[in-house]
Amino acid sequence: QRLNYKIAEYTKAVLKDKPNFHISFIMNVSPECDCWNHNDAAVVPDLGILASTDPVALDQACLDLVYRSDDPGKKDLIQRIESRNGLRTVESAAALGVGSREYELITL
Repeated sequence: QRLNYKIAEYTKAVLKDKPNFHISFIMNVSPECDCWNHNDAAVVPDLGILASTDPVALDQACLDLVYRSDDPGKKDLIQRIESRNGLRTVESAAALGVGSREYELITL
């Protein structure tokens, strides 16, 4: 849980007083981080591309799309997110004032 808080804390420091824009590709989501040199097959298909000037709102929207997905593979992904306290990063970032967990999803 401490790591999740630190990620939020460092995000706040990096973004402080700087213009920023964030994009997330929720496409063929695999069980491990894309930064690994190996991975398994996708567990959640293409859910879209999201963008925002608020990184917390963006992460919350991505999480919500995964949770609302009809894909049966989401069960494994959600289990991984929750077993690693993944929601704590978004909660901590919002508490630190990095952004808001509230958002309006606009489909283009």
